[in-house]
Amino acid sequence: MLLLGPLALLFALITWQVVADGPLVGVDERLSRALIEPDRASELLADLGNVQVAVPVLVIALAYVTWHGRATGLDRWWLPPAAGALAMVLVPVLIAPLKEWTDRPGTPAVPPAVGYYPSGHTATAVVAYGAATLLLLPLLRSAALRRGLVVLCAVLVLGASYGLVRRGYHWPLDVAASWCLGAMLLIALSLAVSRSSRRTSAGTPSPRTGPS
Repeated sequence: MLLLGPLALLFALITWQVVADGPLVGVDERLSRALIEPDRASELLADLGNVQVAVPVLVIALAYVTWHGRATGLDRWWLPPAAGALAMVLVPVLIAPLKEWTDRPGTPAVPPAVGYYPSGHTATAVVAYGAATLLLLPLLRSAALRRGLVVLCAVLVLGASYGLVRRGYHWPLDVAASWCLGAMLLIALSLAVSRSSRRTSAGTPSPRTGPS
């Protein structure tokens, strides 16, 4: 919860700079020119943010969490997968109006067009891989597996983000703004998952409370 405020403030700051063509935009454009070098590797990394790649990963996680919750008899088994699906649905709902409002042009590496801010591919990667990770973490008993899953999620998100900037599909600020937006959605999801766990555990009798 403590991160929501700073993330929202940072997102608002970046958006204001993009709309007002502030000093950060100049820094952003210079950084983009230094980083852009379209190649096959950057294109493949950028594809990690495609809906066709990222969303099926989340769907598989949602299906497994749903099955596991029902199989183990959790009282609110539907809440975590429903919250994960809602977080993914909110990505285009939030991104599309922002793209139309900010009307930001793309980098020189893409055909002339507008509507590049914020990055939909980055937000898709953050929420799809992040939500899948948050939903699966409570089901893993091994600390090593949990760490490995978090590292894998970070690698996928950072890889997609780097590929989008390197290939020139997005300015760095487009990507940074989507990190903020995606992180806020994931925080809301984590609250829903933790609330479900607390209520379920509270409603499950302890082994010590049964007949002696």
